[in-house]
Parts: sequence; C-alpha cells; structure tokens
Amino acid sequence: MYFSASYWIYMLPGILLVMFTSWYVKSAYRKWSKVPARSRISGHEAAQRLITRAGLYGVQIEGIRGEMSDHYDPRSKTLRLSQGVAQGSSVAALAIAAHELGHAMQDAEDYFPLTVRAAMVPMVNVGSTLGWILIMAGLFFNWLNIAWLGIAFFAGGALFALMTLPVEFDASARAKRLLAETGIIQTEEEQRGVNNVLNAAALTYVAALVTAVLQVLYYASLLSGRRR
Repeated sequence: MYFSASYWIYMLPGILLVMFTSWYVKSAYRKWSKVPARSRISGHEAAQRLITRAGLYGVQIEGIRGEMSDHYDPRSKTLRLSQGVAQGSSVAALAIAAHELGHAMQDAEDYFPLTVRAAMVPMVNVGSTLGWILIMAGLFFNWLNIAWLGIAFFAGGALFALMTLPVEFDASARAKRLLAETGIIQTEEEQRGVNNVLNAAALTYVAALVTAVLQVLYYASLLSGRRR
C-alpha cells in the first residue's frame, strides 16, 4: 500500500540520481588515484602542511580503515585519513585530504552552516526513526495529524541535507585554494583532477537532498489523498 506505483514515480528519480553519483564518485576517484601529483607528497604530509599553514595546531591526524572513509571529527579535533589517502601521493589523495582539512578550518572558525548542522544531528537521528513510526501508525490507524507530525520529522532530515550543501561546497573551495596556494597542486591537469574528485563528491550531497525532498513529497501526497 505504501510502496505503490506512485511511490516509485516519486522516488525513482532520486534512486537513479544516487546510483549515478555513487558511480561517478568511484569513477573519478579511481581515475585520479592513478595520477601522481608532481609535488610527490603524500596525503598525510599535505594535511600536516596545511594544518601548519592554517595554524590548526590542535588538530591531530589518525589513520582509519576503509576506502573513502576519510572524515574530520570536530569532537576530538581529529582528521582521519584512509590508508590510500594518507600514504598516497595521487591527485585524488591530495584532494580528499585537503577537503577534510577544510572542515577542520570551518570548525576552528565556527563556520555558521557547520554549527547549525552539528546542532541538528540529535534531532535528525531521532527524527529519522520516529518520523517513520509516526507516519506508519498515522496511516494505519487513520490518525492523520500524527502522520503529518511524522512528515515534519522527515522534513527535518531534508533540512539537514540542505544545510550540508554549503558546508561541503565551502570545504571543497577551501581545498582547491589551499592546494594551489601551497604548491601542493602545480599543473592545470592536477587542478582539473582535484575539481573532478571534489565536484563528484559534492554531487552525492545533492542527491541526498533530492531523495529526502522526494520522500517528504511522496508521504505528503499520500496524506493529502487520505484527507480528501
């Protein structure tokens, strides 16, 4: 009932977009992870150099398992780099290391969108589960007000995805600028590679937003039909 043909009409574009962006990110990473940067420094060395340049002396660098599992943890002020990024000297490795360093810079500056997104995390964690329960219960028992409340929780997830966009775009912009200014990236080809890797990664957040909005619209249309 809740996954009828209309569900796929709403959600299929988002699902296809997520599949495309996943392929695009992996393709860009594979391509540029085979292209060594002329500077020949590793992702770990690049991150350390950028930490020093930005004066982020409290930020530590740690290794983490997995591929493309790199991230910055604002709670412990730790930049976690996967083995391929930390030890690699490819264009892709440098782009990813610099991007995560961009998040560390945002944290140090109390970048407003990052602060707002961090404050939303507890609400989104609860809302993603509670919203689903309220929608299903509301539809099953015909408690439409309860179901609309569930949609409101889902809308919070869409808002979180929206707030993620400026955070990620800004981190990528910082990465591109820092890599060029420090000479870590030296040629136009390397710059194209950095742009390719980071732009592909940014599309995943756009896909997440589109999917979240489509999900909210689907359940809103379902409830509107019940009201009529």
